[in-house]
Amino acid sequence: MERQLTAIQQFLNAEHLDGWLLYDFQGINPIARAVLRLSGMQTRRWFYWIPASGEPHKIVHAIEREQFAAVAGVEHVFSSWRELESNLKTALGGAKIIAMEYSPEAAIPYVSRIDAGTLELVRKTGVEVVSSADLVQYFQTRWTPEQLAGHRVAAKALADIKDLAFAEITRCLRDDRPVSEYDIQQLVVREFDRRKLATEYLPNCSVNENAANPHYEPTEAVNRIIKRGDLILLDIWAKPYAPDGVFADITWMAFAGHTAPERMTKVFGVVAAARDRAVEFISDRLKAGKEVFGYEVDDASRKVVADAGYGKYFTHRTGHSIGGSVHGMGVNIDNLETRDRRKLIPGVAFSIEPGIYLSGDFGVRTEINVYMHEHSAEVTTQPVQREIVPLDV
Repeated sequence: MERQLTAIQQFLNAEHLDGWLLYDFQGINPIARAVLRLSGMQTRRWFYWIPASGEPHKIVHAIEREQFAAVAGVEHVFSSWRELESNLKTALGGAKIIAMEYSPEAAIPYVSRIDAGTLELVRKTGVEVVSSADLVQYFQTRWTPEQLAGHRVAAKALADIKDLAFAEITRCLRDDRPVSEYDIQQLVVREFDRRKLATEYLPNCSVNENAANPHYEPTEAVNRIIKRGDLILLDIWAKPYAPDGVFADITWMAFAGHTAPERMTKVFGVVAAARDRAVEFISDRLKAGKEVFGYEVDDASRKVVADAGYGKYFTHRTGHSIGGSVHGMGVNIDNLETRDRRKLIPGVAFSIEPGIYLSGDFGVRTEINVYMHEHSAEVTTQPVQREIVPLDV
């Protein structure tokens, strides 16, 4: 915590901020809890003030002092709301500009954790509150070398599991045995267990018009039998069983037959070009020594789809942050759903997954993961899909 505090204060000074004010009430701000490495139950409001210089201050309820005993800092104890407000003003001292988990107009919802009333309470002390989005990304979403290594293991496993799933569909169709979206989903889940991989949600195997629903999920009761001539989307994600494990997340397309129809291969070609354009855009910026922002990459990828005439069918962001959760708190490749103006900094990772969804007909998505090195961007999920996989049935 001492090393982290020094690093945070260096960051605050570089960004000309007077401090970072962390706040939580009954778990509404997981970012604050993660910074302090809190566990267990806290039922009352608490604040933790990290000034750009000097000792931190913790503002805790009288009945929960013991739970914060190991947290460094000057202690301010309150029982009444009047004491809380007084302690907050004292702790902030003469601060003028502070960061909190706030996002103007909720532009980045992942960081928008402070309720409006608490924001009013803090502003009443006379400070200007700005977003902590860059702080959160820098201190909570960059991977360690160990996490990157674990991600590589998970990425290789997902590629193997994808091959197993497509092989199982091929065998079943050749033998005229029924196989459903749900059967393939469960095959993937069993492989996760066998390989000691964890996940958050069940994987997605979807066929034809179901693939046109980006968040379709087959269930035992609701699923489709896979037949010859079907287009198959397989979206799978997992991480190693480890306290700090991070996810890998891929999507591949297959066709139950020797050659996919031209209308499907055409759409896949557009989506693959949009994916590759995103990576190219990032690489070109880095080679030129320029900064890269999440929203710009989304714009570059989305333009490929729009120029091909499918813009209205690309209904989600180009990519999401990846970390200990499959949708992390770092920069998203997004200027559609949100306005993510955070930089792509070394140590962060994200997906690139453009899609075209033709409702009632079929959907196509291809997904890779990208890790940011100091001066380059690495596609960590290999191989990259170049054509719809034909299944010899």
